[in-house]
Amino acid sequence: MPQIALVVGEALVDVVHRGDGSVVEHAGGSAANVAVALARLNRATVFHTCFSGDRFGRMLSVHLDAAGVRLTGDPGSVLRSSSAVATLGEDGAASYEFDIDWRPGPLELADDLEPVVVHTSSYAATLPPGADEVFAAVESVRTRATVSYDVNARPAVTGLGADVRRRVERLVAVSDVVKASDEDLEALYPERSIDETAAFLLSLGPAVVVITRGGEGASWVATTGSGTVPAVEVTVADTIGAGDTFGAALVDALWSRDLLGARQRDALRQLTDTDWAELLGLAARAAAVTVSRPGADPPHRHELP
Repeated sequence: MPQIALVVGEALVDVVHRGDGSVVEHAGGSAANVAVALARLNRATVFHTCFSGDRFGRMLSVHLDAAGVRLTGDPGSVLRSSSAVATLGEDGAASYEFDIDWRPGPLELADDLEPVVVHTSSYAATLPPGADEVFAAVESVRTRATVSYDVNARPAVTGLGADVRRRVERLVAVSDVVKASDEDLEALYPERSIDETAAFLLSLGPAVVVITRGGEGASWVATTGSGTVPAVEVTVADTIGAGDTFGAALVDALWSRDLLGARQRDALRQLTDTDWAELLGLAARAAAVTVSRPGADPPHRHELP
């Protein structure tokens, strides 16, 4: 039975307003970026999402198909495809305004597919009514698969209320690998320091909580220790999709070490600081490729050292 990565979450089109006044459109969305990144790393990837048959939906379909991402269920379950208007600052960082319709429906996974990892992220995990379907999908495969969750908070879509925290925390509690940016944690838990929040999330059950810190690199806190890795120096085109590439590359690195699948949960919890530093270093190098070029354009396998 072929092993696959199952990605559950949103697909949307980024409408990017650049500093020079130009406007370009990129197929994206946090979960879609992860699915494409994994497929470009030669991992068999199945994506549970939704978009319509409109112009943006056709863009998304072509983009996913070109990467080799296989869709499951009925992606055409909404009347319009989602979009995000991204405005780039002088440093290449993007701010967003969203137009979202998120209702993916129940997961229907073919019997001949064996997920060794399920990944979800961003507003897909916290925006009703789709959030409950995301959680149900994750729970349905957790007995077989490692669970990877990227918080990737989108306050403009979901807000930052107690209900959002509850949905974040219920997913963290069933996850093995949790990733968040420093900005995510500051937004969701302003009353705590980043390190305090990371320790709190770890106490809910995952093996590791990874925090990306932009130009300051990334850090982790695990059941066996903690540490940091530096950022890779690169000329930044923009930061769109950088965190998604980081998360996908971390999953890929764990896959290469045969650390995915429910049977490997104990082994994942026994990784040392040296192991995590190596794994996060690989993820940082992949993310550096993405930020070096416009849009969410993750590297192919041959582009990584």
